[in-house]
Amino acid sequence: MKAFKLENEPKIKSGFNTPEHYFDDFSVKVLQQLENEKEVKVIPFYKRKNVLSMAAAAVVFIALMIPIVNNYNATSKDLDEATLETYLSYQSNLNQYDLIQNLDTKDIQKLNKNVAIEDETLEDILATNPNIEHLISE
Repeated sequence: MKAFKLENEPKIKSGFNTPEHYFDDFSVKVLQQLENEKEVKVIPFYKRKNVLSMAAAAVVFIALMIPIVNNYNATSKDLDEATLETYLSYQSNLNQYDLIQNLDTKDIQKLNKNVAIEDETLEDILATNPNIEHLISE
């Protein structure tokens, strides 16, 4: 390989040239531009820290409130059927006649629609229950 030395090679001229007498009054032009610049408004970091801390506190507060609100909305104020049935069955002073007196005609119609017993199921219940007379009288 041939030895390459930059000193021996011809120099390439740059395509960029400075205008004549450019640097004669360059410092005066720069000083004039510095005097004409307006004062820049500086926002200190400590003010942003206050806003950021408030935003972080709000995020933490919302994150802590989500389970509470979700639990509040999830609990229903309506009683489910099993709880109501258990409550009524263990109340000794409440019998079927008291329940019947408090039912409306709409409630009775709903009960008639919901009770759908097949014939085979009814026969099995009657065949296995020794108190048939009691069931018939009710």
